[in-house]
Amino acid sequence: MTEKPVSVCIVTFGCQMNKLDSELLRSELVRKGFVIADSPDRADVVLYNTCSVREHAEDRVFSHLGSYRRRSKRDDRFILGVIGCVAQRLGEDLIRRFEHVDLVCGTQAFLRVPEHLQSILAGGGPVVDVADGDLAQGGPSCGRVPGARERRHQAYVAVMRGCDNFCSYCIVPYVRGREASRPLRDIVEEVAALAADGVREVTLLGQNVNRYGRGLPGDSAGFADLLALLNEVDGIERIRFITNHPRDMSDSILDAMARLDKVCEHLHVPAQSGSDAVLARMNRGYTAAHYRAMVARARERVPGVELSSDFMVGFPGETDADFADTLALLCGMRFQQSFIFKYSPRPGTEAARRPDDVADAVKRERNQILLAAQQEVDRARRAALVGREVDVLVDGCDKGESAARASGRGVGSGASDGTRLAGRTRQNDIVVFEGPEQLVGRLCRVRVTETTVLTLFGRLAEAGMPLAGGERNRS
Repeated sequence: MTEKPVSVCIVTFGCQMNKLDSELLRSELVRKGFVIADSPDRADVVLYNTCSVREHAEDRVFSHLGSYRRRSKRDDRFILGVIGCVAQRLGEDLIRRFEHVDLVCGTQAFLRVPEHLQSILAGGGPVVDVADGDLAQGGPSCGRVPGARERRHQAYVAVMRGCDNFCSYCIVPYVRGREASRPLRDIVEEVAALAADGVREVTLLGQNVNRYGRGLPGDSAGFADLLALLNEVDGIERIRFITNHPRDMSDSILDAMARLDKVCEHLHVPAQSGSDAVLARMNRGYTAAHYRAMVARARERVPGVELSSDFMVGFPGETDADFADTLALLCGMRFQQSFIFKYSPRPGTEAARRPDDVADAVKRERNQILLAAQQEVDRARRAALVGREVDVLVDGCDKGESAARASGRGVGSGASDGTRLAGRTRQNDIVVFEGPEQLVGRLCRVRVTETTVLTLFGRLAEAGMPLAGGERNRS
């Protein structure tokens, strides 16, 4: 009788790089004979891929780990593991804190998880592996098995890993290592293979993609050169990339965005603060004036570009005047979206040595003020899109809050032979509309009929579905 294969469920927290790492690990597990479960309750092995960027993210992981104590006691075959940034930061301390955790595997060693699981299943006991692996040199990222992606038509591709910026609040260089770019040829080959497997949109990942190519041997190409080569890959319709650093946003990258038809007009460039004093303590390497000038250059050189940003409130020493400067920057830049967070000390970082001297109540108040200001920008910006036609890559059926908000509001009301679909514009706006499910993974044209703060709603344009040979314009 054939032994039943061991099932594994990976629960992912955090950034897009974590999502990619989970996808790569799923592929490696399948190759080694494991099967992927869609729920922790139905899995023999549960792995948490974790984030350390904020204290709240770690606390969520700890809460989940604690919930498995009873299951671990009653099921000797059950394996609980932690991978990613929390694993890298805490190492053996995780097993000392949670005795029922069997596996701890860090950010550069997670592709060794299958062999560690085989060892544990054979009775070898708990494993802690936070040593360097191939990923310390920026790769590999190839070799994914079919079905490992969340969406068949979209894929993340790591072009580099690690970070050399050492912002004073950030744990990333300590848990993901130093900056390392992958060879250009490897990336192009991976994207071509993904296109052959049905991928139409790739998102290039790096802690600071603007610095791609630095440190590679010889006279290596930069990020603009990489974009140009990927723009020629048959089958790829859209190219996105994150994250950018304001200090390193070069004219060559902006000019490539303007010139290359597959590169989307969207930039995520975290500002973090509008106060020069706070930016200096953060070790960001630029001033608010520099940031404003960078945004002006982007909008001048790339027609139709939209920018999104990150902001942190309550950084040590942040005064009312510092916060007023941040609010002024957010309102003045008219971002497509802003992600706003309260500062929390990360052990081992430079900022953690400073007193966390902004009261939590003040942090909460400033957080809400920025959120409200961004919502006003969102509302006005999206309202201006009503009546326009936009090109949408359909992600799938809409299952989120946007569908509930739209119900009863007349959006797509009346008889319909379709379902509610959701996708994104080139500028990364979410669009919800009714249409046949066969449009998932395809480009189509939608006329915007109404909006909410976060979502555009519309109808398929009569002459615009689907777009078979690429997008018609850069709306």
